[in-house]
Amino acid sequence: MTISIIGLGWLGLPLAEFLQQKGFSVKGSTRSQEKKAQLIRQGIQADQLLLSPGLASTFPSQLFETDLLFINIPPSRRTKSDDFHPQQIKYLRQVIRELGIGKVVYVSATSVYPSQNQIARETDELTGETTGNPALWHSERLLWEEKTYDLSVLRFGGLLGDDRVPGRYFSGKENVPGHPPVNYIHRKDAVQAIYWLIDQHLWNETFNIVSPEHPAKKVLFEKNAAELGFPPPASYESPPTQKWKEISSEKWQQTGFQFEYQNPLDFTYFG
Repeated sequence: MTISIIGLGWLGLPLAEFLQQKGFSVKGSTRSQEKKAQLIRQGIQADQLLLSPGLASTFPSQLFETDLLFINIPPSRRTKSDDFHPQQIKYLRQVIRELGIGKVVYVSATSVYPSQNQIARETDELTGETTGNPALWHSERLLWEEKTYDLSVLRFGGLLGDDRVPGRYFSGKENVPGHPPVNYIHRKDAVQAIYWLIDQHLWNETFNIVSPEHPAKKVLFEKNAAELGFPPPASYESPPTQKWKEISSEKWQQTGFQFEYQNPLDFTYFG
């Protein structure tokens, strides 16, 4: 099987390397020519693909000669409107249809669920008004509509581990919400989960993929600070008012997937 990865970044590059080790023919895309050259030196077949939101680079025809297209591009909601990412997906959907690509995996996020002090599951009814992330929700909908391909949507929790330490983002900050449960996934488990989906042919489904256990943010941030030697948050929200959600990964666990990191308190870091 040939797999093309749109977005050879923090998740996409280790995924490409892992899938190559498993014997797949892998290629991918990056936004810059400089990164493309670097990836090729690393042994990854790479092309430049710039979507702004339509095609803003030369059409990389080899990239789309593939059995499976893995779409892993962030919505950039801080700098773009909520319509920007769906327009990128609309362009990719057109290419997928025109070239007859048979399988598609779309990386979404658990931010599609609103925070209403609830346990969130894939069966929850979401609309454009109730979703917590309109850009991702509308993009998911676009890919499901009148599809001509097998599709699976992966709603990852916060992608952490290795050089991403959750407690470091809140080090020294004031009024940090400490009571909400975390919904995190280690990068190693995320890569393994994608391989598991492909290997087990888990198509035409939406999955929440987060570690099964959900310690409180305060417990995790304090543990990170103590173990890695940086200051914890300076203070926590009092009284605790921020709404929360706990993401259920029960559906994903029922596929037989075994997490290496059941609990985010056990995540490993090297940064």
